Amino acid sequence: CSPLHYGMIMNRRMCLTLVAIARLIVAVHSVLHSVLTSKLSFCGSNQIHHFFCDMTPLLKLACSDTSVNELVIFIEGPFSVVVPFGIVLVSYVRIITAILKIHSAEGRRRAFSTCSSHLLVVALYFGTIIFMYFRPNSSYSLDYDRVVSVMYTVVAPMLIRSS
Repeated sequence: CSPLHYGMIMNRRMCLTLVAIARLIVAVHSVLHSVLTSKLSFCGSNQIHHFFCDMTPLLKLACSDTSVNELVIFIEGPFSVVVPFGIVLVSYVRIITAILKIHSAEGRRRAFSTCSSHLLVVALYFGTIIFMYFRPNSSYSLDYDRVVSVMYTVVAPMLIRSS
């Protein structure tokens, strides 16, 4: 909401702090799931029918009880997905509030035009991730999961590059 202050607020130290926090969260997330997955036993087919080694298809191959892994996904998931999505949405609410204060209709239209494409990509990216990881196990479909994963691994990044 204060674009002229951006250079002062987002200095090198702030940028490095945000990167360090993001990397720490990713490292904890990865170690947690790696340790829990290493305690599982696998038998039968070791072929994951997915585009990448994702947790849900991997858990489907396990012969042992995966309830702890699934519980961790549902407990830890909001911290790694929903909280960042909420923070992004709060920033967009502040941006939209600032846009509504613009006096010229042309200025508002141009600002909304830029903002709406970014918001669409954010909603597509986080929406598909939330849909994939926060649903009951009974509604899991590998074919449907692959289509949804293409949305957030291919389509959303492609849209980000073009916007």
